[in-house]
Amino acid sequence: MTLERWLDEADRVLIAAGAGLSAAAGYDYSDAERFAELFPVLHEKGLWARYQLIGLPLPPRLLWGYWSVHVDDIRFGEDSNPVYTRLRELVGTRDHFVLTSNVDGLFARNGFDEERVWTPQGDYGRYQCETPCTRETWPSRPIIEAALATYDAETGEATAVPSCPRCGGAVFLNVHKGPEYVPDHYLPAGQRLRDWLEDGVLVLEIGAGYSTPGVIRSPVESVVRELPGARLVRINTAHAEVPADLAGRALSVRADIAEVLA
Repeated sequence: MTLERWLDEADRVLIAAGAGLSAAAGYDYSDAERFAELFPVLHEKGLWARYQLIGLPLPPRLLWGYWSVHVDDIRFGEDSNPVYTRLRELVGTRDHFVLTSNVDGLFARNGFDEERVWTPQGDYGRYQCETPCTRETWPSRPIIEAALATYDAETGEATAVPSCPRCGGAVFLNVHKGPEYVPDHYLPAGQRLRDWLEDGVLVLEIGAGYSTPGVIRSPVESVVRELPGARLVRINTAHAEVPADLAGRALSVRADIAEVLA
């Protein structure tokens, strides 16, 4: 199989991952059953999936009731994940870097070096001022745990609503949802990736669709175009097509992600 041969021949691997990888690992933002289980109040209001809450304005207590439960479930779990650990095993001792639009921290939690993971869309593990009054961001675990301690499942609300340590204004998680996003914390990792890239790299793109193509799909295609010895493997259940101009250096794998990695 070409995928296996290309991986065997690669000394340097760039893993470029989108939401499809985390969905294959069981963190599916469109899982209606899990949503109803965790968020019964919001489900009764007619919502049925987590992705519907991204950027949705809610009263502060309901907002933080949702986000504290969601982030605790997605970001701060301690258990390893078999899909991510299998991916780490496949990479093995090869020199590697990760570029991901996912903000769930699953790479660093499953054996990947945090210094070699660039998350340009942010990370649920940090929060920021909504204004923003400062470029500074802070670890989010304390505010998530404080909100969870006051969470009432019957109302869906948390009474411990966080505020900015600097100006006292509204805060949110340090993820890209609008122009207020502060990316500064993640910029050094992006520079490390640019310094690391060399010709001959194998780009292993997994689960990156068209919701934010400018974050994963388009950039990695550009990388392969600019490096004549680079190769691209695109693994995706629905959108595995590769550009015609990369024929011979790009492989389309339209299949279940978890099955491919296994």
